[in-house]
Amino acid sequence: SVGINVLQIETGTTFLKEKHDLLNSDFVGYGLDFSIRYGFFKEELEFLTFGTYQNDIFYNYRYNPTQEISRNNFKEIKIALKYLIYDPHKNHEDIPNVYSYRANQKFKWRSLLPAVSAMVGINIDTERNPYTSEGVKGVSPFFLISTQNNFKNNTVLITNLILDRLGSNQTDFEYIVSLTKALNINWVVFVETQGIKSDFYADNLFSIGAAYLLSKDFQIDGSITTNNKNTPKVNRVKLGLSYRFDFHKDKAL
Repeated sequence: SVGINVLQIETGTTFLKEKHDLLNSDFVGYGLDFSIRYGFFKEELEFLTFGTYQNDIFYNYRYNPTQEISRNNFKEIKIALKYLIYDPHKNHEDIPNVYSYRANQKFKWRSLLPAVSAMVGINIDTERNPYTSEGVKGVSPFFLISTQNNFKNNTVLITNLILDRLGSNQTDFEYIVSLTKALNINWVVFVETQGIKSDFYADNLFSIGAAYLLSKDFQIDGSITTNNKNTPKVNRVKLGLSYRFDFHKDKAL
């Protein structure tokens, strides 16, 4: 979590193109992402709201002349609470052994235990949205379980398992697995795979990217995303930034 009385705002722009060989169509456009995170009450708890607005032109080549449709709407808007359930490093301090280099470098079984968080929230979908299944509208719940392993050499593995829009005409199961590597105090690189499965849409997406810390509160990032099929073929380039407003104050002992 971001911490008590810490407000983090994230935004980004995605330039995207998708081509569907089977349906003989494609679209070109952009997406705008936003995320607001705020920690309150306990260090482990945070409030989140996030979503994506998309604007594109859909080209249907099965018609002569080609049918062009301008589309725009929110692909998703979510409101949620996230809670850190378990942290394997809490109350465990690794004290260096000044007499043995080998003791400091040896494998620690506790490193295999991930931190575990849970998120519960709602989707807010508008009627006749071109980016959701027909009939999806109103409010529907979603659940997320997230794990994080911190390994040596500044490497972190994050896994997200998501059940989305439960009870609607578009119930999705998603997984997102990210591996990040800090090169130094400012630079981080990452690779990511995302799987999506539902009656409305299924895909496996692959991303690579990097983030740079401009200051202790300001970060920029970029990534490219593609997949391994042509129904549709996905190509995305994303640029993002995040800023943290830290109003946290340590409690007096």
